[in-house]
Amino acid sequence: MLNALMPADLASDPQSRQAQKSTRTRLKLIEAGIECLLEGGYAGLTTHKVAARTGISRGAMQHHFPARTDLVGAVVEHVFYERMRLFLDDYLAEVARAGEDRVIEIATDAHWRSVQTREYAAYVELAVAARSDDDLRVHFEPAARRYDQVWVSEMIESFPQWRDRWEAMKLANDLTVVAHMGLLLQGPVMGEDRVTRINTLISQVLAGLHRQ
Repeated sequence: MLNALMPADLASDPQSRQAQKSTRTRLKLIEAGIECLLEGGYAGLTTHKVAARTGISRGAMQHHFPARTDLVGAVVEHVFYERMRLFLDDYLAEVARAGEDRVIEIATDAHWRSVQTREYAAYVELAVAARSDDDLRVHFEPAARRYDQVWVSEMIESFPQWRDRWEAMKLANDLTVVAHMGLLLQGPVMGEDRVTRINTLISQVLAGLHRQ
């Protein structure tokens, strides 16, 4: 299901040279938009700043993103997709390396690593800004709900040991998501040792949910 929601800027290169160039330019603009977002918050995500950062002409910028809302929508889709892809790639690679005896601990560690990426930092900026910006909320909340549904579906595929514990799996997922966002924000205050102890507790709670 995740592949079905792959943004156009991340899809396989089209055949024509011109189409390939257009796809690369669009991705360059979105990546620059993410950097502007991380450096200046949501207020820093504008077509003017992205064009200046990339050296792309105003006409080329308007060709890809005629208005700021178009750019915002593309950044939102890109960030959500990349967040999920990076987590799944990390988790599945670690399971292949370490085996399936510790899948809950591996998944907890992989998710914790995923919230420390630039993609997740961009997500947090968007989530906070969407609480007070109506234009952003129009793009952010539908994407958040859509990707939440895809996330749960991907979890079912990636964690077959939970398939007969559907409600427990969703609860485990929700607990991990909210706990890790809190740890990300409070981690600098709490320190590495307390963060490690809480992540161990999360793994223990998830194991308990799995046994129910």
